[in-house]
Amino acid sequence: MTLKQIYELLDAISPFELQEGWDNSGVQIGKDDDEIAKIYLSLDIDRALLENVKPNSLIITHHPLIFKGLKSFNPSLYPASLLQIMVQKNISQIAMHTNFDKTHLNKFVAKNILGLEVLKSEDFCLHLKVEKSFEDFCQDVKKALKMEYLRVVEAKDYIKTAVLTTGSGGDFISKIKSDCFLTGDLKYHQALEAKENNLSLIDIGHYESECHFTAALSEELQKIKLKVIMSNSFNPFKYK
Repeated sequence: MTLKQIYELLDAISPFELQEGWDNSGVQIGKDDDEIAKIYLSLDIDRALLENVKPNSLIITHHPLIFKGLKSFNPSLYPASLLQIMVQKNISQIAMHTNFDKTHLNKFVAKNILGLEVLKSEDFCLHLKVEKSFEDFCQDVKKALKMEYLRVVEAKDYIKTAVLTTGSGGDFISKIKSDCFLTGDLKYHQALEAKENNLSLIDIGHYESECHFTAALSEELQKIKLKVIMSNSFNPFKYK
């Protein structure tokens, strides 16, 4: 199967035209007529992953490796260090980022991981039914995402509804109309804003909330009988 044929299958699942204007989803590396030997799924690309990927393969990731464009190519620095390996092994990449957030990833995490009922979807924001105390909700989220610790802002002690944005959604805080907001990469001043707005926060981590990309996409690819190898990059953060 060629890279173009695989791209067209992915586009039918989650149209690339839905991506945000600042995003760079789509083919990152490779040309249309490249014959693909194996397909790997991963949240990101890192050196450990590339060491195990066979030559002439395709890696489908959530995050683009080339995001803001390259002004220079220094193989000793990220991302050129990884791109060099990919070129040497003839490894292609397709990224499914904000388009897949909108069509699949938020819903998959809400239903399949957190086990919550979806009330409505607004672009990147998924509205959920909770009906639990804040403390119980935190414990449920921690267990579902397999997180040892949670950073939280407790503005309300009972949560009727919550909003979920996987990845980094702190910029949406001023627009959230709910009891609690679940997202990752939250900043100090965003926490202050939420507290003043009477909005509870649960920082569910960027990696922890989006590492389910491989399972979400694999579920869709199984429907069209496209064989893939599920892999994943490692979380660069460690907690001590």
